[in-house]
Amino acid sequence: MKIYDSIEEMCKDVDAVLLESVDGRPHLEQVKPVLRARKPVYIDKPMAGSLVDVIEIFRLAKAAKVPMFSSSSLRFGRDTQAVRNGLIGKVSYAETYGPCSVEPHHPDLFWYGVHGVESLFTIMGTGCETVQRRITLEGKIEVIGIWSGGRKGVYREDKEFHGLAKGEKGEAAAGSHDGYGPLVAAIMKFFQTGVAPVKPEETIEIFAFMEAADESKKQGGAPVKIMVASPEKAAKITGIDNPPISKPGKSSVERVSVMI
Repeated sequence: MKIYDSIEEMCKDVDAVLLESVDGRPHLEQVKPVLRARKPVYIDKPMAGSLVDVIEIFRLAKAAKVPMFSSSSLRFGRDTQAVRNGLIGKVSYAETYGPCSVEPHHPDLFWYGVHGVESLFTIMGTGCETVQRRITLEGKIEVIGIWSGGRKGVYREDKEFHGLAKGEKGEAAAGSHDGYGPLVAAIMKFFQTGVAPVKPEETIEIFAFMEAADESKKQGGAPVKIMVASPEKAAKITGIDNPPISKPGKSSVERVSVMI
């Protein structure tokens, strides 16, 4: 194995890149030379240390016309994929569970809760409108999302990965972890085809959901509304250097986060 002194030098000798730094904060700067070299790239979780950086990475990748995606391995669990692919019809309710260790330098759910949240969005899809974070009687994190049309999705902290989804045709288990094999297979297919298995809209909304959960925590558990914008407008609103959180309005529902 050859060790390189820089990402720039490494990119001269490779066809594709997996950005595997555990800390999400440097990912934006680390991915820039990869995009300049026009190498398709997978970014491991957390994609970045803030929603602003997530939006900027997608903006840069689009501008460079470089295929890129980020995902937890939980997205590709067999039961989760079965539900996403129509096993129980349109899902009206889902709950996913998983560990949620936190680090002070990332929003609480970014570090490990992202796995369970990824499962939740794989099941529910995009369209989350409000987010509310609470603490269960057992002292665990609980985040409730309300999707368009009144659909509901819940993420709860737990020791194991598991979950449940309810839809038009009944209910089914979801949210399990089947190891890293399915994710690796998805990454290899992505490198071969250049087609990302996850749309930017969905990944951005996942991080908007998690940042909104942090804002709800700051607001004492108040519901937080997720705003919707195009990638270009999102970049202008956030200013990239400023967190995408609006000032509290008159409503009891605070507004936070910009997404596609």
